[in-house]
This record gives sequence, C-alpha cells and structure tokens, in this order.
Amino acid sequence: MPVPDADITRALVVAAHPDDIDFGCAATVASWIAAGTTVTYLLVTRGEQGGFDDTPREAMPALREAEQRAAAAAVDVADVRFLDGYRDGHVEPTPNLVRDISRVIRDVRPQRMLIPSPERNYDRLPSSHPDHMATGEACVRAIYPAARNPFAFPELIEEEGLADWVVSEVFMMAHPGGDHAVDVTEFFDTKISALRQHVSQTAHRADTLADMVREWMAGAAEKAGLPEGRLAETYKVMHLS
Repeated sequence: MPVPDADITRALVVAAHPDDIDFGCAATVASWIAAGTTVTYLLVTRGEQGGFDDTPREAMPALREAEQRAAAAAVDVADVRFLDGYRDGHVEPTPNLVRDISRVIRDVRPQRMLIPSPERNYDRLPSSHPDHMATGEACVRAIYPAARNPFAFPELIEEEGLADWVVSEVFMMAHPGGDHAVDVTEFFDTKISALRQHVSQTAHRADTLADMVREWMAGAAEKAGLPEGRLAETYKVMHLS
C-alpha cells in the first residue's frame, strides 16, 4: 500500500507533454493537494506536435506551455517547470535527460514521484506514446540510481550544490500491471476543469470530453472493485529505500 497522503509533504509529477498529467492523473494530484502535499510538475517537452486546428506550428510551444500552466492552476499546482532542448516526438532516455530529471529531483526533494510507465500498455496504446515510455525510462534511471548517487553527475553537487536525494515511492500511470486504484470521485470536476485549459487539445471534443473521461474512470473503478458510481485513476506503485 502507498504511504498515506498526509505523510507526503512533497511530490514531483513528470510527463512528456502538456496535457499528459491532466488526462492521466490530475484528479489524483488534486487529492494529494487536498491532503496537504506540495506538488511540482516537470514537463520534458512543450508538445509542439500536438493540436487539432490551424494554429501555426511555431506558436504551439508557447501556447501549450501557457495551457499547462493554466491547467496546473486549476488543480492548485503553482510550481510548473519545463525542460529545454527536448523535441516532441523525439524523446529518448539519454544521459542528458536523466541528468536533467535528476537535477529537478535533487532540487524538489520529493518523497513521492508520479511518472509515465516505461512499459507499453497494449490495452491503452494511446497512453503508450513513445515519448511517454522514454520519459518514464529516464525517470526510472534518475530515481535509481542517479539522483541518489553522489558520484552520478557530480557537477550537480560541485557546481549547483544539489545533494543526492532518495525518492521513496513511485506511482506509474498507464502501466500494464497497474493495480492500485485511487478513488478520485470528488475531484472529477477539478480534472475536467484542468483538461479544458488545454484548448488546443480538447476544444474539438468539448461536448463529449467529460462523458468520455467519466467512462474511462468509471471503468477503472469497476475493475478495482469500487462501488458503483465511483471514479478512479490507476497506477503501479513501487517502494524504494
């Protein structure tokens, strides 16, 4: 079982693109914040390949960053960070990405992280975008061993003063073996409010968005054995020491 939310003071949520967090786990994040956890978002790219309208491609990174910041505000997340130098559709778990995620881990010093699954889920293929899996793999490498190893990326200590840090708990979203359901029924409206901030990604389904997401979450709750009418988001949870 996960550590009680009330015992987690800091959490770091990492995703490949703006809107990944809000589709995957915004209601869970809202429940953590309600329990008193301070949450930081880290986005690897600005999602320049996304969108469903004629927005100029050169305008998309700034637009999607603004949308993600607005979505985070809807969930009461104030600390939203973006990495530079990583392209939507081209993310790989390189040493540079592992270092950059490790830097944020050492700065935020979270007890809990929520990350994409590095494993493909064939039952939820759209959630297994290659960028998602690459980001998940880079996160795993950063969590263990890089962020906790003072001899990995020594420049983080020597030049930036960022000491090593041990993340003790990891939630993976869209994992094929996800078996921990979080009952987030009370935070459904917050999740939809966050999703609607991603206008470039959701405006084309404005009339059906809430029903579509409710159906997903009701299915997750039913699979987890929750009572009828409940809504859930599901994860694979790992404990580290």
